[in-house]
Amino acid sequence: MPNAFVFPPPPVVSLPVQGSASRYPVRRLYCVGRNYLEHIRELGNDEKEPPIFFTKPRDAIEQDGATIPYASATRNYHFELELAVALGSGGRDIAEDEALGHVYGYAIALDMTRRDLQKQLTAKSGPWDVAKAFDHSAPCGAIHPVEAVGHPARGRIQLTVNDQVQQDSDLAAMIWNVPQIISRLSTFFELHAGDLILTGTPAGVGPVQPGDVLVGRIDGLGSLTTRIGASL
Repeated sequence: MPNAFVFPPPPVVSLPVQGSASRYPVRRLYCVGRNYLEHIRELGNDEKEPPIFFTKPRDAIEQDGATIPYASATRNYHFELELAVALGSGGRDIAEDEALGHVYGYAIALDMTRRDLQKQLTAKSGPWDVAKAFDHSAPCGAIHPVEAVGHPARGRIQLTVNDQVQQDSDLAAMIWNVPQIISRLSTFFELHAGDLILTGTPAGVGPVQPGDVLVGRIDGLGSLTTRIGASL
């Protein structure tokens, strides 16, 4: 029988689009590490090193308002609030001055991290997969189309935990801006519509516990609420 599968294929991972009944299908999830100077300093990393890229699986995405389990295999589970860039087209070796033309919209996202495992892996020059690319590790809000919000290059980025401010910075503090990120990333991968890029987190990252309520806000993009549940 043509087009038969040995088991049902996984569902399409998608995010709501603000002001639309349509949804944004996610193809890949790229992340930028060490893209805010104060965050580099708070973790004791070399501030002369350029930002780095890593990935998460798209099924790590959780919707706004979700309750996510406290991650297994860690005793130091951290939040990292980030601006997410949603691509509407792509290519290879994209020039910086053409990069914004490939952006469909922007969203608020969290890069949840097993910090203790990340530190162990970094010390051994190992890959970050088990520290970053695990289940439920990428809560993300609605996509706000460029036509509605433009291209936010500056504006407040803030996260509260149980109504207490933990991260509070400005998008203008990014070391690599959005065009630079897209251009550089496209030298390593052919980018496509549906690719979501998390652009790094400012200082103030810290641990969460079951029962905590995280609210991330970025000027012009509304808010993202995530609750931490019990361990699985």
